[in-house]
Amino acid sequence: MAVSNALVGCPKLETLLNLSSTSTLQTPLGLIGVPRNNNRTRRGLIHRARCELSPSDSATISALEQLKNSAPDRYTKERSSIVVIGLSIHTAPVEMREKLAIPEAEWPRAIGELCGLNHIEEAAVLSTCNRMEIYVLALSQHRGVKEVTEWMSKTSGIPVSEICQHRFLLYNKDATQHIFEVSAGLDSLVLGEGQILAQVKQVVKVGQGVNGFGRNISGLFKHAITVGKRVRTETNIAAGAVSVSSAAVELALMKLPESSLASARMLIIGAGKMGKLVIKHLVAKGCNKMVVVNRSEERVTAIREEIPGVEITYRPLDEMLASAAEADVVFTSTASESPLFLKEHVETLPPASPEIGGVRLFVDISVPRNVGSCVNEVETARVYNVDDLKEVVAANKEDRLRKAMEAQTIIAEESNQFEAWRDSLETVPTIKKLRAYAERIRMAELEKCMSKMGDDINKKTTRAVDDLSRGIVNRFLHGPMQHLRCDGSDSRTLSETLENMHALNRMYGLEKDILEEKLKAMTSGQQK
Repeated sequence: MAVSNALVGCPKLETLLNLSSTSTLQTPLGLIGVPRNNNRTRRGLIHRARCELSPSDSATISALEQLKNSAPDRYTKERSSIVVIGLSIHTAPVEMREKLAIPEAEWPRAIGELCGLNHIEEAAVLSTCNRMEIYVLALSQHRGVKEVTEWMSKTSGIPVSEICQHRFLLYNKDATQHIFEVSAGLDSLVLGEGQILAQVKQVVKVGQGVNGFGRNISGLFKHAITVGKRVRTETNIAAGAVSVSSAAVELALMKLPESSLASARMLIIGAGKMGKLVIKHLVAKGCNKMVVVNRSEERVTAIREEIPGVEITYRPLDEMLASAAEADVVFTSTASESPLFLKEHVETLPPASPEIGGVRLFVDISVPRNVGSCVNEVETARVYNVDDLKEVVAANKEDRLRKAMEAQTIIAEESNQFEAWRDSLETVPTIKKLRAYAERIRMAELEKCMSKMGDDINKKTTRAVDDLSRGIVNRFLHGPMQHLRCDGSDSRTLSETLENMHALNRMYGLEKDILEEKLKAMTSGQQK
């Protein structure tokens, strides 16, 4: 049997739970001791049982029959949950987030490892300077969260207990609303900032073709992109400071004496996307002279050509400390995994200009941080990182709340549409299995018919009989198929469609086939 073969040779071998009870399940799968009414535990054991069968067992045991005794009705009808396990600037300090951060190049590997966990079917990683969030499609909410949290602990070196203190958990509709708010910029320090929408787009781009970035999670992120675009268009939420870079510039200018804004010497370390945005926002604020330290000169030259009329001086990386000695404000935005500035580096620098009070400002918008917190111990230096940008966002609160309320109306509407789309996907396995069921009957009856007609029948007649049988089956299936198709846009139609699906599943016993297909897909995905 197909399920029996699919269950053999799974690389994950786990010890089955031994739960004491007077009402137990008598099956060869080793599920003895599990109460028949304990569906949650039994659901997990269904998943684990496939790893317990040996090739010899599969020859004598009908795996599907045993799964029938293990509440498959609940297993097939209970939809997997979308879960987000996350830590953000609102819940966790930067020290923890930088340990959990996963570089974009490692996202496919992370997805593969997450989908290798027992109760995770699909996954995606959203890792930015302000958040580290893992989105999964989980067979079991509790077990899925436990497995992902343990994986995060293993990859970061942070104890599970510490992660649990700072993480947040959201399920299904709440998870959907959260990623929509994130994409719209409502969860960012700078309301409506555009960089997060670009990062959500990058999740989809990187996930294309990655095994585990499946239909539900990819659909969620694609819909989030649509929501982000719509919110920005309809509410003008992106007006004003729209990125971490612009907030960093505003913070620096807030800390400088007003009289020194024109004369303050600016240094930008790193000419990547963030560094380039810092330069543009400085220019927008009236700064037309600055020094840029970067590994290579090409990017600085390109920025200089893009922003004519601004004096941008290039310095190589080995002149970083010398350049910092001549600067009043230092912006850092590099991908360095170790700090560029520590206490011993900064305490040897001369004081900043008297016009700004002799205190040099370090505005670090990198994760991991480029400037160590120990620099704050130097009397002539002040360090600000991404967590300090909250001060900038405190302005225009009423306007932010008004636009956020407008955005929430859009998000609620889009969330309902996404949930309806997910509901409409429920009928897909039934459609496939109903067609397969009808095709098996057609082929069996066609074979009987052809055998009765003898060996003398010509090809033309054979083809005509085959076409006739196909036509009858297609006509017969047309009605049921029409009542199983729904785009999810109408809640009444969707409800009727799901009722039709359950009725057909009961009438033709399709639950067993759907369960078999699900187990085969899960086993195949874990063996890759």
